[in-house]
Amino acid sequence: MRRTRLAGALTAVIALALTAAGCGGGSTPPAAPAAKAAAAAPDRVEPLSSPAVPRLPVTVASADGRKVTVASAERIVPLSGSLAELVFTLGLGDRVVARDVTTTFEQAADLPVVTRAHDVSAESVLSLRPTLVLAEATTGPAEAVAQIRDAGVPLVVVPAAKELADVGRRIDDVAAALGVPAAGEELRTRTTGRIDAVRRTIPARADHPRVAFLYLRGSAAVYLLGGADSGAASLLEAAGAVDAGKESGLRKDFTPLTSEALAQAAPDAILVMSKGLESVGGTDGLVRLPGVAETPAGAARRIVSVDDGVLLNYGPRTDRVLASVVEQLYGEGK
Repeated sequence: MRRTRLAGALTAVIALALTAAGCGGGSTPPAAPAAKAAAAAPDRVEPLSSPAVPRLPVTVASADGRKVTVASAERIVPLSGSLAELVFTLGLGDRVVARDVTTTFEQAADLPVVTRAHDVSAESVLSLRPTLVLAEATTGPAEAVAQIRDAGVPLVVVPAAKELADVGRRIDDVAAALGVPAAGEELRTRTTGRIDAVRRTIPARADHPRVAFLYLRGSAAVYLLGGADSGAASLLEAAGAVDAGKESGLRKDFTPLTSEALAQAAPDAILVMSKGLESVGGTDGLVRLPGVAETPAGAARRIVSVDDGVLLNYGPRTDRVLASVVEQLYGEGK
């Protein structure tokens, strides 16, 4: 799971979830046409067509309350997949010298990894002589972050994106730290325009499908139901749906999955990350989790699956995520 706000939110509930019931194996049934198209799309970012040239030095506000002066963007280390996506899309991917474990898109595949599980290795980062490190508010451990900063490397913490409305702000923040504000403005305009275009394709409906967001890691018996603060509500609402967990009264980020909680949520569809779905044995395994088969979503086997690396990034590929969710919710056979 990527080292972002979602990863941080999950930390407090993983221990509780480990007591949840396990699940059986199984195979995934044939996907709907929309799901097949989404799965076949290459995991690539789309850089701006115009090359960006950083104008440095700049001094920017870091989300940890510090002012950070960036004098060079020659060697950049983004410590999350979401931040790496932003740097590459702004056109500065050739300056990135490392990645974290959640940076999975194609252009970054050959970069060295500087995290162990989701923990940053300060020694690995520093060995690459970075001139700028970009971090999330949830990046850790704190000792590693402090070690990088104490070595004199400019480290900018970028505020987390919590909803669709944060997309433009997050682009602007990263562009400012890189000294390419004009490229940031161009990317923000492109991204918000594409999101708006997808929203115009959503069919008008009198009813709004209730969608439950489940975080699944079958190998660790971790099964969680997203609530109001999971990060999925804004995406689902943009797709013309209702976040079933939020609507059922779950105010926190995640809660252990139980039959009672699912019955209260009563989802018409279930949103999952693709690797999470795979980890429980596909749709066959998912419907064997406690209470899933008894929901309208489970009975209809109505599952919406989106790649882990982009689902809740709220970045330059959010239009693709939204389009995939819309297609799977309203496309042929849905």
